[in-house]
Amino acid sequence: MLLVWLYGVMVVGAVSRSAVQIATEFDKAPLAYSLSAVAGLVYGFITYSLVRGGERARRAALVCCAAELAGVLIVGTWTLADPSAFPDATVWSDYGMGYLFIPVLLPITALFWLRRGRTAVP
Repeated sequence: MLLVWLYGVMVVGAVSRSAVQIATEFDKAPLAYSLSAVAGLVYGFITYSLVRGGERARRAALVCCAAELAGVLIVGTWTLADPSAFPDATVWSDYGMGYLFIPVLLPITALFWLRRGRTAVP
């Protein structure tokens, strides 16, 4: 339940932030704002998969959590290596520092929980 709640909070945060930024100042940092919107969509799909339950949804959530973690690591490294590419922060900038590092910790926790859940089911 905690994972669902945290992913739900991240959906609201990422989608609302990116929607306002895209609507009001998209020309300032289109890459950053688009990546935040993508993060929100990924969070939404993972939340849906966790709520839906079942083996197929669990596998979809595993794939999405792995993709999310890859995105956080790639974008986090990119923002540190080339800060000029991101005139404004994304949800995944600096490995999610603006979100208390939840964007990097959440997929790791979810992957662990989803993999453990698979082995616990007969």
